[in-house]
Parts: sequence; structure tokens; C-alpha cells
Amino acid sequence: MSDEFQVWFNGRLRPFEECTVSVRSHALHYGSSVFEGVRVYRTPDGPRVFRLTDHLKRFFWSANVYRMPLRWGLDEIHAACREAVNANGLEAAYLRPVAFRGDCGLGVMPGDMSRVEVAVIVNEWGTYLGEGALERGVEVCVSSWQRVAPNTIPAGAKAGGNYLSSFLIHLEAKDRGCTEGIALGTDGLVSEGSGENIFVVSGGRILTPPVSASILSGITRDTAIELARDLDLPLVEQSISREQLYAADEIFMTGTAVEITPVRKVDHMVIGSGERGPVTQRLQDAFFGLFDGRTEDTRGWLEPL
Repeated sequence: MSDEFQVWFNGRLRPFEECTVSVRSHALHYGSSVFEGVRVYRTPDGPRVFRLTDHLKRFFWSANVYRMPLRWGLDEIHAACREAVNANGLEAAYLRPVAFRGDCGLGVMPGDMSRVEVAVIVNEWGTYLGEGALERGVEVCVSSWQRVAPNTIPAGAKAGGNYLSSFLIHLEAKDRGCTEGIALGTDGLVSEGSGENIFVVSGGRILTPPVSASILSGITRDTAIELARDLDLPLVEQSISREQLYAADEIFMTGTAVEITPVRKVDHMVIGSGERGPVTQRLQDAFFGLFDGRTEDTRGWLEPL
């Protein structure tokens, strides 16, 4: 990121190079941060933030789970996000609101529970899983690393510490020559990718693991579910076994970073025709149509800056 970028940090915009934190920050030592990833899209009506309010609701919920009091309300952080995008003059961008425990002692239990800092970072962002991934699909593998078990840490909170698991899943996939990994839960059933939710198309239905499968309940996941209903595509939230991945007609992954990305191989086995399937294509068209005007935004997902 260029030093010329402006970051909203603890109440006001500052140059990137001035946004420094203590090496004693609790978040650095113990992973006590929560964050969101939000996209800004270029549309015929100007730049629009996609489902910012929904992202921020989860942001505040995640902070509450970890007893992190924020000095600013949702409306104020919403305004900070818009301010950060506008200050950097971007019409398409990636937003990263983050809240973290600062310098509050070196113990696991913070000496000052209220010492929470908040920043909004804005950056340019391309295709997360590589050029052509949205059209050609990606190769993935089932990771040897399982997702966290229920009642260990809350998988539904978007906390920094959770992503050590994601790092290991993604790193193993790269080491094995794949673009991304899929993790199973402690029950041996499909959970999610390192940063994506999983959808399987089989026998005319779209299947996706339930929230209870140690997944992050993604905003893009919810978007895909709603768009599938609009398109009268049968969709069921249910447990998915590993072998169902190999027998699938189509698989796609969803997330703010990956948007809706098809999977062409799992563990080197070709999925369906080995190309983006028709169901994935229809959902992609509906999703990206929100940003070029082909799909009417009936739910107010596109929020103005």
C-alpha cells in the first residue's frame, strides 16, 4: 500500500505511515482482533459499497463476542468507511474495517478491557484466486487440517485468530500445487475453504453446509442463496460428505474476495465437465449483474458513498 493512502484510524483520516500501533498490542500476541472485508464496485450509477450495513452488523457482533467495546457506533463506522473510500478517490476497492485490542498488558487477560482501536483500510483489489479464475475455475484439494470444533472458538465470529487455521489450509493447498483448500469439520464432513464457503451442485439441487458446520456465515454466501431463490434454483443447507465433492456436477466457492468462483478439480479429480457449469454461470450472471445493471437491486444491497 502506498504511503499516500489515507486510513481512518481511531476517529479520523490519517496518512498510512502515521497509523502505527504498539508492539505490545494484545492483538499481536493473542489474535484478539475482528474484521470485515467489503467490496466497493463501479456501477452505472457510480461507486457502490456492497452490503456494507450487513458486514458492519457482523463486525459489531464479532466484537461483542470477544467483549471488545467500540467507541464508535455502527452509523459512525459506516460513515468512516465511506470517508476512507472517497478520500482515496477509488471507484472500485476493497474495504477492511478492523478492531483490535491495543497495548493493554502482556497477559492473556487484558489489563484494560476497553483498550480497543479501530481502523478502516481501503485498497485496490483484483481477482483473489488469480486471473481467469472466475471463468475457468480453480483446482482445490481437501486439506489435512480440520476446521475448529464447535465450542472451541466461535467460528461464526470473524476474528483474526481464527485465520491461523485458514493460513494452514491455504499453505498446504499451495504446497500441493492447488489454488485453494477445503477443510473438513471434526465430524469428517465438508466445512469450508480457507476463506470461502462451499456450494455443491448435484442432481439438480444446490447443496451447502449449514452454519453449524463450523463455517463463517458469509455475506456472499447469503447473497448466493438469495439469488438462487430468485432464479428458482433448488437449494438445501445440509451436511456434505467428502465423496459428494468428487461426484458433484458443479462446485463453486463464495466470499467477498473470491466473489463466485467455480471449482474445476478437487484432489486432481475433474468436477463435472471440468469447466464452469450452467448453474454457476447463472448465479455469476445474477451476482455481477447487480453491478452492471442487469440484475435489479431489490434489497438495497448497493449502498451509495
